[in-house]
Amino acid sequence: MTVDISGLHPATVDITALQEFVAATLDREGVTPNAELAISFVDNDEIAILNEEHLGKSGPTDVLSFPIEDATPGSPPRPPDAGAPLALGDIFISTDVVGVHAAEYDVSFDDELHLMVCHGVLHILGWDHEDDEDAERMEAREAHHLATIGRERR
Repeated sequence: MTVDISGLHPATVDITALQEFVAATLDREGVTPNAELAISFVDNDEIAILNEEHLGKSGPTDVLSFPIEDATPGSPPRPPDAGAPLALGDIFISTDVVGVHAAEYDVSFDDELHLMVCHGVLHILGWDHEDDEDAERMEAREAHHLATIGRERR
């Protein structure tokens, strides 16, 4: 599993631990070990541009996920052929919004960052929160993955 993390992040963030969390989450979701995922930490200006260009929404948001392959919960994408790596997609997370949410919900920056990363990964794998039932299922899945590293979902 290759998890590439880049961009703006505080020095306190343990990138290796975050990569291991993402890889373990993808593994638990049934993703092939021969998969690649890119996560970029950006500021509010950059995520606002992406939000406008790709979703037609104004202003910054917390996380944007751009899957390459179609997936549904419980049915992750599969590689096109046996030897090729599976490119899952790209996740963009505003560290500015993460900081605001952490203060708003009285949780650590690191806890909120892990939640946003998990949220983005689940979106890559077809999870969504368009209605209350889907939101509850996705939140339960986030809580499950966060619990594996001793974190709670806010």
